[in-house]
Amino acid sequence: MRLSDKAYQLIRHKIITLELPPKTPIDEQALMQDLQLGRTPIREGLQRLAAEGLVFLAPRRGMFVSEISITDLQKLFELRLVLEGFSARLAAERATENQLKAMDALIRRLEETADGDGKALMAIDEQFHELLYQAADNDLLANTLRRLHAQSFRIWHLVLDRISGVRGAMEQHIAITRALEAGDADLAESLVQKHVSEFQQQIKASL
Repeated sequence: MRLSDKAYQLIRHKIITLELPPKTPIDEQALMQDLQLGRTPIREGLQRLAAEGLVFLAPRRGMFVSEISITDLQKLFELRLVLEGFSARLAAERATENQLKAMDALIRRLEETADGDGKALMAIDEQFHELLYQAADNDLLANTLRRLHAQSFRIWHLVLDRISGVRGAMEQHIAITRALEAGDADLAESLVQKHVSEFQQQIKASL
């Protein structure tokens, strides 16, 4: 992995999980020390995050973590509902044996994770969706979905302590994986759309 890619992934994780909360000033020196990376990969990673809308540059003030826009919630999920479903349809047709094995491994982790460990369950959800995007084998679609999922994931972390039934939402991954293994594109699309829709309803109910 290139150092700039590593910087991007690590900083992105801090933003998505709200370890770096909205409106937080970006301190390059602190990130360099924390991540044990040089200034160049940190800056390259931040440039990618700015292109994705997770950080922004304020003239004469510096770089900051972007705000979470609750007003865009409906638009966000309208896109995810369609694109995640399409991604699942493609994945049912294109997923490799290794990708399906990786999904099964995540399911085993899910079974070993405590119900009350919301952050661990959400980490599994993030990894599952990433595998789904990869299995669809369409880089343009995957990059779009990563941006949308990152924004919705930040909102979920924002209201995590007010959401119940996280375990149930995560267990939907089992049925999705079985549909992918069976190559059932219609079922995979339907299950993923149900997963996204119920997630949206939980978020709206907690706001």
